[in-house]
Amino acid sequence: MDAIDRRILAELQRDAALSMSELAERVGLSTTPCWRRVKALEERGVIRGRVAVLDPSKIGLGVTVFVAVRTAHHNADWLSRFAEAVKQFPEVVEFYRMSGEIDYMLKVAIPDIPAFDRFYKRLIASVDMTDVSSSFAMEEIKNTTELPLDYLT
Repeated sequence: MDAIDRRILAELQRDAALSMSELAERVGLSTTPCWRRVKALEERGVIRGRVAVLDPSKIGLGVTVFVAVRTAHHNADWLSRFAEAVKQFPEVVEFYRMSGEIDYMLKVAIPDIPAFDRFYKRLIASVDMTDVSSSFAMEEIKNTTELPLDYLT
């Protein structure tokens, strides 16, 4: 990964809709070498995809909830069942296995509290959990899809 690859990644993180010629110009390459580098980054899995980032509040999803799950079941079978169940919920936009007191953390995007209540009831019916607690985001202070590139080797 060299400085040009880093510039390509930085530009694409800011605007994945750039044409290849615009991207090439911004990073100081001609179009074909730039395209080859982007393809190589995609093939290596560095670039997982290119998407449009939507504003949740503009599409009726103005409530963000962080759901902390604790379980007494720490085995592969339970995790597999839980992961498959969670993947069926389109409201879950992020899902992590955690260290510490919380076993799993879900980020949920929903329109309102009644929608969350319906989601919650479906979630707790999906698999056996020891404890589920929810925290509603009061204000979004920072939300970015841009990853820091200073640590690239």
